[in-house]
Amino acid sequence: MDVVRQLLLVLHIIGIGSLLGGFLTQMKGMKTGDVRINPAMTHGALTMLVTGIALVGVRQADDLDVDNTKISVKLAILIGILLMVWTNRAKERVDVQIFGAVGLLTVANIVIAVMWT
Repeated sequence: MDVVRQLLLVLHIIGIGSLLGGFLTQMKGMKTGDVRINPAMTHGALTMLVTGIALVGVRQADDLDVDNTKISVKLAILIGILLMVWTNRAKERVDVQIFGAVGLLTVANIVIAVMWT
């Protein structure tokens, strides 16, 4: 089961990299308002959701502790990100505030994952 957990963790990190990378590559466009939700961001957020749920399931199946409060906060943030990404994915230009919120919430999710013990 440890191999499955590690593979899921790698995929989860790839998902967050895709979401954050899609944001970072367009940060320069925030000055002009020329930003959009690219497919990397959409797929990254969905990958994070699926692998995150699977990671919790694998930990519980192995009778390992799961911090339900931390997972709930991270899930709530990710659902907010997913709603913003999914509803704006087809638009040519996205409101800079929405785009900035996606980036800010993504970084917040990373900070919570690393620093919340």
